[in-house]
Amino acid sequence: MPLIAGLGNIGAEYDGTRHNIGFRVIYGLAEKLGFSFKTGRGPYYIANGLYNGKKTILILPTTFMNRSGSAVQHAMNYFQIPIEEVLVCTDDINLPTGKLRLKPSGSAGGHNGLSDIIYQLHSDAFARLRFGVGNEFRKGEQAKYVLSRFAKDEEDVVSDAVSRSIEAITTFLNDGVNKAMNEFNS
Repeated sequence: MPLIAGLGNIGAEYDGTRHNIGFRVIYGLAEKLGFSFKTGRGPYYIANGLYNGKKTILILPTTFMNRSGSAVQHAMNYFQIPIEEVLVCTDDINLPTGKLRLKPSGSAGGHNGLSDIIYQLHSDAFARLRFGVGNEFRKGEQAKYVLSRFAKDEEDVVSDAVSRSIEAITTFLNDGVNKAMNEFNS
């Protein structure tokens, strides 16, 4: 039973921000799969159902980004999901806007949400889909940048990358992380 988590911050003021691209991707995935979100039994919204005959769970942590680990850990424990079946989708300032990078495991790469998940799980052995949001900010303005919205001239690239992200996740669900990496890492 796979668990797909999108990272972001809850609240209307964060909708559409670079930091919330994980939420945007997972909302799009839920729409494609015909799943609807509701309040979960832990610190997350949940959407679940069958995809290709397999129960699939999507979550959006209701903690702030930097505390995402408790939501992922709770869902994994509650549904008894092994770490190998977890995929986390998040923003990445180390990649150009719209570039995707899927990996089966690895470090947090400076991302506080991933750091907290690794800390809570005592492992980095979960897949992650990093969505490039660029890094056009001055020193000391990283927080302001990731909490900003994409510029109008970036939106076509972002929309295309959201669609590719959804395809990458469905490939992960159907064929595993290696096939998804081969097809969608650019």
